[in-house]
Amino acid sequence: MFGLYISHPEVAIDPDVPIPRWGLSEKGRQRARTAAASGWARRIGRIVSSDETKALETAAIFAEASVVSVEVLANAGENDRSATGFLPPAEFEAAADSFFAEPAASFRGWETADDAQARIVRAVTSVLDAHDPSIPIAFIGHGGVGTLLYCHLSGIPISRAHDQGPGGGGNLFAFPLGSSLLDAGDTAFPLARRRPVCKWTRIEDWQGWTDG
Repeated sequence: MFGLYISHPEVAIDPDVPIPRWGLSEKGRQRARTAAASGWARRIGRIVSSDETKALETAAIFAEASVVSVEVLANAGENDRSATGFLPPAEFEAAADSFFAEPAASFRGWETADDAQARIVRAVTSVLDAHDPSIPIAFIGHGGVGTLLYCHLSGIPISRAHDQGPGGGGNLFAFPLGSSLLDAGDTAFPLARRRPVCKWTRIEDWQGWTDG
């Protein structure tokens, strides 16, 4: 069965509001509704979300379509950028380049990419280690930590080359959950063996899992 990591789509940017409390823009809501109407979205049996507003709003749209409740996952938020707060788009892109290019270094007080990756991996692992792999699950979160998770699952170094790219978010990647919580004698299906089966794909464009 499949697992998904879904990044929230476009947000309503407000420099006067803390970034974790930004909500979806109308465009972002519409994109989420379009994706939630897909057959694959209605198959989701569990939805786990970051506690940031934009992720929770995205999760609520998918939860309504799949008729499940939203679970809030601690420590699953975007990389901590509170040291700088809002940055204009050009400055933010340059900062993001530095964040990915030097994973062990902090950009002007930001959480490092290494630390953010370890955090999101721990959070996702804490859920999947006890999850029934016969139930499709979706994690709703953010592009930055989603890319760090993608790199970990793929067994590749942190690089912005694997980022979801510009365009406002609203992308996903899929990974297998395994046929059992026990695999080849392991106590749990290792997270690092859940290699993504697709690169970041727009949520409206993904064609779904092919396991029948």
